[in-house]
Amino acid sequence: MRTKQELTAAIRRDRRAALVINARSRRGQENFERARTRLTAAGFDLLGTYPVHRPGQLEESIAAAADLGPDVLVVGGGDGTLSTAARLLAHRDIALGALPLGTTNNFARTVGLPLDLDDAVAVLTDGTVIDVDLGIAGGMRFTNQLGVGLSADIMRRTPPRLKRVSGRLAYPLTALALLGGHRPLRATVRAGGTAYEFLTHQLYVANGGFHAGRPITADADADDRLLVAYPVGGATRRGLVRATVRNAATGHRRTLHEEPFLAVDELWLETDRPARFEVDGELCGTTPIRVAVDPNALRVLAPAGSPDR
Repeated sequence: MRTKQELTAAIRRDRRAALVINARSRRGQENFERARTRLTAAGFDLLGTYPVHRPGQLEESIAAAADLGPDVLVVGGGDGTLSTAARLLAHRDIALGALPLGTTNNFARTVGLPLDLDDAVAVLTDGTVIDVDLGIAGGMRFTNQLGVGLSADIMRRTPPRLKRVSGRLAYPLTALALLGGHRPLRATVRAGGTAYEFLTHQLYVANGGFHAGRPITADADADDRLLVAYPVGGATRRGLVRATVRNAATGHRRTLHEEPFLAVDELWLETDRPARFEVDGELCGTTPIRVAVDPNALRVLAPAGSPDR
């Protein structure tokens, strides 16, 4: 496998790329032709282009694009799309070129990518290859986070049309509709020989540094070899709402050393009843679940000068 420096040089010199756009993401449909035009104008040799219109087509399109042997595989979509790409590109000699076209774009924010399409294409031409950690939940890799509790119900119930129309507001609107009948979970996180118990409506295990488009803490990122487990509020619904608002407003000032954050490299999560969990916005299974870090698993094109441990 080439070094990151060698891969960066190859991308800048040869411009060998393939393009996959999830047309079902919030801004995917309207931006497919625009992205292809911008990449061609930037001098990229597009070995293949894949607009994804149907459920179940994304993985096969990314796999087919990777099989063409590009130096950079450009993938446009939301966090679920980029998490799928990360799983398929993990530990491969191909860089992920991310075009953030989703609702919250947490992964792009964590890596420091601009959210404007033209600026994101500029990163593909002038950026540098870095490697970032991925999380592993029961054998499934992910970029951002695993959520247990209300977030899984939100992902199951949020209408796709509402996401397209309302953007990030779609999730709190759905949450408010579901909250009245939601029951709290007693969650146990086991890590480093210690058990931590939480009675909460919502618990997250984050690999990246952003949630719902907001920073989780000032010092969490995608290359720190850590998972961050934390509940949002306690047993009451009012506490969940208050904690959600407080976290959104103060995340940029908090650190991993403060409560209620638990920063570890591996954990076991169980709940008092089987509970659905979502991984980067996709429903994936039920608890209990083992979650761990896969360090430096993914190569990503990031802005020049980005931190790279």
